[in-house]
Amino acid sequence: MAGSESERAEPVPEPVVEDETVDWLGNPVSCKDCAHEENRRIGLCDLGRACVNDRRGRRIERFFAADPRQADRYLGHPYFEVRTLAAKYAGLFRLPVLIEDPEPEVRAMVASRLPKVRIRGLVADPDRRVRMAVARRLDGDDLVPLLADLDYGVRLAAARKAAPGLLVRVLHDADAEIRREAARRIDDHLLVALAADEDPTVRRIVAERMRPEHLTLMAADEDVRVRFTVVERCPVAEAEGFLDDAEDVVREAARRRLDEIGGG
Repeated sequence: MAGSESERAEPVPEPVVEDETVDWLGNPVSCKDCAHEENRRIGLCDLGRACVNDRRGRRIERFFAADPRQADRYLGHPYFEVRTLAAKYAGLFRLPVLIEDPEPEVRAMVASRLPKVRIRGLVADPDRRVRMAVARRLDGDDLVPLLADLDYGVRLAAARKAAPGLLVRVLHDADAEIRREAARRIDDHLLVALAADEDPTVRRIVAERMRPEHLTLMAADEDVRVRFTVVERCPVAEAEGFLDDAEDVVREAARRRLDEIGGG
C-alpha cells in the first residue's frame, strides 16, 4: 500500500552542473594535447578551475597566478581576456608591445603597470577606461589634460590624484562630485571661490573647512545644513546673528554657542 502524501520522499534536487569548460571560440576544452601537461601534473592548472585555454577570466587568472612565468608567452593571444591577464603578470619589459593593443582592457592593464614615463601618451587614448587608469598613475602637471577630460569619470580620477594646487582647474567643473573633491582638498584660502557653489553639499564642505573668521560669507546660506555648520564653527560672538534663524536646529546651536561665554 502506498504511503500517505506526508510520508513520500522529498524530490531529489537536480545536481548543480558546473560551467562548461569551453574556450573563447566556444569549443570544448580538454587537457589532451595541452602544452601545459607539466603544470597539470604538479597542480598548477586544473580543468574547470585554473586553465589558460578557458574563456572565463577567473580561470585564466588562476592559471597565471599559479605560474606567472607563462604570462610572457600569451601577450599575443587572440583572446583579449588572455592578453589582459597575461599583461597583469608578464615582465614589464614585454609590456610596451601592448600599448597600442586594439582592446581597451588590455591597454588599461598596461597603463596600470608600466612606468609613468611610458604611459603619458595614453592621456589621449580613445577609451575612458584607459584614461582613468592613466589618471590613477600620473602626477603633477601630467594630470592637467585629464582634469579637463570630456568624461566625468576621468576628471574625477584625475581630481582625486591631483595635488591641491591643481584643483583650482576644477572649481567650476560641471559635476558636483568633482567640485566636492576640490572643496575637500584645495588650499583653504581658495575656498571662497566655492562658497556660493550651486550645490549645497559642496558649500557644506566649504563651511567645514573655511577659516572661522571668513564664515560670515556663508551666514545667510539658503541650506540649513550649511548654516548649522557655520554657526557651529564661526567665532562665538557671531553666533548671536543666528538666534532668529528660521530653523530650530540652527537657533539651538546658536544658543549653545553663546552659552559657552555666558551670553545665552
